Amino acid sequence: MNWKDRISVDQFVCHGQACINGTRIMVSVVLDNLAANVSEDEILESYPTLKRDDIKATIAYAAELARERVILLPDKIAA
Repeated sequence: MNWKDRISVDQFVCHGQACINGTRIMVSVVLDNLAANVSEDEILESYPTLKRDDIKATIAYAAELARERVILLPDKIAA
């Protein structure tokens, strides 16, 4: 499965944020739910138009972004 088949960016939909194709469900919303330990089944129940492959596509999309971009974290300050 290629995430590009399930995720799109359109400047006229959700202010150009990445969304699941054919919906206004932003990828970030799905990822926020997963990060909050919401199960896939609960996400699918909350967003009935989503498919399990859409959730997998959001994870693949995030993984690709993580490979492409480095975010520098500040050094920890010793207490």
